[in-house]
Amino acid sequence: MAIPSGASTSIILRLEMNKETSSFAQVAAAVGDAGGDIIAIDVSRSDKTITVRDITVNVYDQKQTDLIVQAVNAVDGVKVLHVSDQTFLLHIGGKIETTPKTPIKNRDDLSRVYTPGVARVCMAIHEKPSRAHSLTIKRNTIAVVSDGSAVLGLGNIGPEAAMPVMEGKAVLFKQFAGVDAFPICLDTQDTEEIIRIVKAIAPSFGGINLEDISSPRCFEIEQRLIEELDIPVFHDDQHGTAVVLLAGLLNAVKLVGKRMEDLKIVVCGIGAAGIACSKMLLAAGVTNIIGVDRAGAIVRGESYENRAWQWYAENTNPDGLSGALSEVIRGADVFIGVSGPGVLKVTDLQQMAQDPIVFAMANPTPEISPEEAEPYVRVMATGRSDYPNQINNVLCFPGIFRGILDCRASRVTEEMKLAAAKAIASVVSDEELNEHYIIPSVFNASVVESVREAVIQAAYASGVARKAAPALPKPVTV
Repeated sequence: MAIPSGASTSIILRLEMNKETSSFAQVAAAVGDAGGDIIAIDVSRSDKTITVRDITVNVYDQKQTDLIVQAVNAVDGVKVLHVSDQTFLLHIGGKIETTPKTPIKNRDDLSRVYTPGVARVCMAIHEKPSRAHSLTIKRNTIAVVSDGSAVLGLGNIGPEAAMPVMEGKAVLFKQFAGVDAFPICLDTQDTEEIIRIVKAIAPSFGGINLEDISSPRCFEIEQRLIEELDIPVFHDDQHGTAVVLLAGLLNAVKLVGKRMEDLKIVVCGIGAAGIACSKMLLAAGVTNIIGVDRAGAIVRGESYENRAWQWYAENTNPDGLSGALSEVIRGADVFIGVSGPGVLKVTDLQQMAQDPIVFAMANPTPEISPEEAEPYVRVMATGRSDYPNQINNVLCFPGIFRGILDCRASRVTEEMKLAAAKAIASVVSDEELNEHYIIPSVFNASVVESVREAVIQAAYASGVARKAAPALPKPVTV
């Protein structure tokens, strides 16, 4: 039986076994034959004839779970009573909660956190609204806003179905950077209504993280909110992906001995992430970018109904290349994929320049599998955690928002994003840098602090930091 590849999860099977007609060895054999890996066994109850056991099994997907359940049920004297998925168990009741910072132990405490004492704080903020940053949760809280229209690789699944992703984002903000984030999933996909709602809730937050909003609406929503709010707005699907991509590319280019300004880069998938990645690459000094979508290369001089594509046509593809991916990839140094599975072929890799760099970031299935590409590429990166060089937004958004909140930046500038990318890249030392390690792990404790410091410095240099800069130490004279 072919076992699917990919990141695994685990299930718990509760089994009722007749001791007279079955043995655990038979169960273990059935699980193994179906490709499962038993990692724990617990006896729930037992008597002279019946035993109930919980077995924990590593699996890859629902299809394999079904095969294992079918195989175990086929063992004479064994009945599967219940199947629990560890991932689903983790989500019961959601993944986040609100807890007070100060316990309320007596009437005096109550009078301070609520009436009558709180009235003084309310009036202090009324007299000077900027005090909300120091006297409320605003100073450390962001909203993770989605309409559920472009969730992961799942598409338009709606606000309720998007909640687990947004909750997970909130967990990561807190875990990695100490930022309090609240998921807000909107039951509308109307551009104007989304803008109006986000503006209305903005007083409670120090920043807005837009997430999983489909293109091209996401561009207008972000731009309008940036213009109409006085707190930073960051669409992570665009800019987070772009920042981490650039971080990885900076190290990959260093490894192969090329220069950013000399690269020919083909970007496949010209949606929100593809356009943001291209803008970031242009800001980093790349001059030759060719964007490819389903209809082929986006060509300078052509007219496009999509305003974002029109901008793209006017600012990329300087040689006016046209045609399909297989045609424009000839001689390319770098392939960047933010499209779909299987669009990149080995024959395409064979046409690329020496020491090709491939970032196949489609999830969960990349544009080409690393196993297939390995003989033909020098550096390979994907969006998956089960392969080396994962391009993961978790490397970016916790540190960026930590820095934004700490210096009270009014917006996120290109300089701040470039600084974040360079900070992420710098965590990988020259001694550590190799084909399988161009980007640090999301669990590397240095990443958030490096990004935070770089973002703060860039915010002050860009003039968007509103918190007074800390006094610099006096120079030492000798």
